[in-house]
Amino acid sequence: MKKIVVIGILALLLPNLISAQSMRWKRTRYELYGGLGATNFLGELGGGEKSGGQFWQDFDFSATRPLISVGMRYKILEPLAVKGALSFGYLSGDDKDSENQDRKDRNLHFRAPIIELGVQAEYSIIKERISRYRRSRRRGGFSLASLNLNTYVFTGVNVFWFNPQAKAQDGKWYNLQPIGTEGQGKIATREKYNRLAISIPLGFGFKYPITQKISVGLEYGGRITFTDYIDDVSTTYVDPAFFDDPVEQYLQDPSTENYPAVGGNDIRGNPKYDDYYMFMVINVTYKLRTGRNGMPKF
Repeated sequence: MKKIVVIGILALLLPNLISAQSMRWKRTRYELYGGLGATNFLGELGGGEKSGGQFWQDFDFSATRPLISVGMRYKILEPLAVKGALSFGYLSGDDKDSENQDRKDRNLHFRAPIIELGVQAEYSIIKERISRYRRSRRRGGFSLASLNLNTYVFTGVNVFWFNPQAKAQDGKWYNLQPIGTEGQGKIATREKYNRLAISIPLGFGFKYPITQKISVGLEYGGRITFTDYIDDVSTTYVDPAFFDDPVEQYLQDPSTENYPAVGGNDIRGNPKYDDYYMFMVINVTYKLRTGRNGMPKF
């Protein structure tokens, strides 16, 4: 009789216990996020390919620049989260660092501060656990229960602001967009490009719990953009007569004497491909408790 009573009680409690366990993640569905990392850029300038190739074969490690990022993550479902982040960094490229001699002779370079505000959806391929540690009563310490590496992929949409600059012979950095180095604002068919643009992030990340509230992670994401002017280079040179200022004349064409003569419509960039940039961030996340009203408790 006692066994029947115990079994009956367990049968009544088990669904509630399973439900409570499965909903445990909701107690810490909000996370604060912060990280430091690096940027890199694929465009017309610099590059490591002797043939002047595109995309990954043109990757130039020397163009890596610093990045800082902060944000908040919210779990919609246990494997699905949405994250908002604000990032600030620099993008860079320099023909002097290229293995392509034509690019070296072209001698263009740039740096661009970039501010990115974005929202991304993250889907966990390997779901997150609360803690990687399991207490051991017998040994009085802890043991590594499992690797427990939360792995996720993400995409979303970003709005970013960029401001390409170059250094003139006087050693000062100048904003390039107002100059119109390819005739923007000087020729009727060439309007000045917008320094505010949209990008689509695609990437993956890992999170490793240190405590029940704190995790460390690594995230990589490339950005597909819809602008070819992050480096201020896209189409062709224009007549130097459009530039009265010697500084502007130099910035639109600092090429060496070995570079083919420039002027009318000689090639300066390649409008066939839009620019591409990437972020890699080492981050720390901190879980916030959720109050009865469903909002995070700071």
